[in-house]
Amino acid sequence: MEEQQVQIRADDKTAMGVYANVMAVNHTKEEFVMEFINIFPPQGSLVSRVFTSPGHMKRIQRALEENIKIYEKQYGKIEEAEAPNSRIGFKTE
Repeated sequence: MEEQQVQIRADDKTAMGVYANVMAVNHTKEEFVMEFINIFPPQGSLVSRVFTSPGHMKRIQRALEENIKIYEKQYGKIEEAEAPNSRIGFKTE
Protein backbone atom coordinates (compact mmCIF):
# COMPACT_ATOMS: atom_id res chain seq x y z
CA MET A 1 0.00 0.00 0.00
CA GLU A 2 1.36 3.40 -1.00
CA GLU A 3 1.98 5.86 1.83
CA GLN A 4 -0.10 9.04 1.58
CA GLN A 5 1.28 12.37 2.77
CA VAL A 6 -1.19 14.68 4.52
CA GLN A 7 -0.66 18.44 4.67
CA ILE A 8 -1.66 20.05 7.98
CA ARG A 9 -2.72 23.71 7.94
CA ALA A 10 -3.02 26.03 10.90
CA ASP A 11 -3.87 29.71 11.14
CA ASP A 12 -1.25 31.95 12.78
CA LYS A 13 -3.00 32.03 16.18
CA THR A 14 -3.25 28.24 16.38
CA ALA A 15 0.33 27.78 15.16
CA MET A 16 1.58 30.03 17.99
CA GLY A 17 0.29 27.53 20.55
CA VAL A 18 -0.82 28.13 24.13
CA TYR A 19 0.80 27.50 27.50
CA ALA A 20 -0.79 25.09 29.97
CA ASN A 21 0.53 24.18 33.40
CA VAL A 22 -2.36 21.91 34.42
CA MET A 23 -4.17 19.14 32.58
CA ALA A 24 -7.36 17.35 33.57
CA VAL A 25 -8.46 14.08 31.97
CA ASN A 26 -11.96 12.63 32.03
CA HIS A 27 -13.59 9.86 30.05
CA THR A 28 -16.76 8.08 29.08
CA LYS A 29 -16.95 4.68 27.41
CA GLU A 30 -16.77 6.36 23.98
CA GLU A 31 -14.24 9.17 24.45
CA PHE A 32 -11.49 10.79 26.49
CA VAL A 33 -11.47 14.52 27.20
CA MET A 34 -8.21 16.32 27.93
CA GLU A 35 -8.55 19.84 29.29
CA PHE A 36 -5.44 22.03 29.23
CA ILE A 37 -5.47 24.87 31.73
CA ASN A 38 -3.19 27.83 32.45
CA ILE A 39 -3.34 28.69 36.15
CA PHE A 40 -1.85 31.95 37.34
CA PRO A 41 -3.33 32.60 40.80
CA PRO A 42 -5.81 33.81 41.73
CA GLN A 43 -7.43 32.46 38.56
CA GLY A 44 -6.99 30.08 35.68
CA SER A 45 -8.15 29.77 32.10
CA LEU A 46 -9.12 26.76 30.03
CA VAL A 47 -6.87 27.13 26.98
CA SER A 48 -7.81 23.97 25.08
CA ARG A 49 -10.18 21.00 25.31
CA VAL A 50 -9.36 17.93 23.21
CA PHE A 51 -11.75 15.02 22.65
CA THR A 52 -10.42 11.72 21.31
CA SER A 53 -11.37 8.05 21.08
CA PRO A 54 -10.01 5.44 23.51
CA GLY A 55 -7.95 3.91 20.69
CA HIS A 56 -6.32 7.22 19.85
CA MET A 57 -5.76 7.96 23.54
CA LYS A 58 -3.73 4.75 23.76
CA ARG A 59 -1.59 5.96 20.82
CA ILE A 60 -1.16 9.36 22.53
CA GLN A 61 0.00 7.59 25.69
CA ARG A 62 2.56 5.55 23.75
CA ALA A 63 3.82 8.63 21.88
CA LEU A 64 4.27 10.53 25.16
CA GLU A 65 6.10 7.61 26.79
CA GLU A 66 8.44 7.25 23.79
CA ASN A 67 9.19 10.98 23.67
CA ILE A 68 9.89 11.15 27.41
CA LYS A 69 12.38 8.28 27.05
CA ILE A 70 14.12 10.10 24.18
CA TYR A 71 14.15 13.39 26.12
CA GLU A 72 15.57 11.78 29.28
CA LYS A 73 18.24 9.94 27.27
CA GLN A 74 19.34 13.27 25.80
CA TYR A 75 18.85 15.64 28.76
CA GLY A 76 18.57 13.52 31.91
CA LYS A 77 15.76 12.42 34.21
CA ILE A 78 12.70 14.65 34.42
CA GLU A 79 11.55 15.37 37.97
CA GLU A 80 7.77 15.35 38.30
CA ALA A 81 6.27 18.73 39.21
CA GLU A 82 4.33 19.07 42.44
CA ALA A 83 0.55 18.90 42.12
CA PRO A 84 -1.33 22.11 42.86
CA ASN A 85 -2.60 22.22 46.44
CA SER A 86 -5.79 24.08 45.65
CA ARG A 87 -9.07 22.80 44.30
CA ILE A 88 -9.55 23.68 40.66
CA GLY A 89 -13.05 24.48 39.42
CA PHE A 90 -14.58 25.79 36.22
CA LYS A 91 -16.62 28.94 35.76
CA THR A 92 -18.42 29.67 32.50
CA GLU A 93 -18.84 33.25 31.35
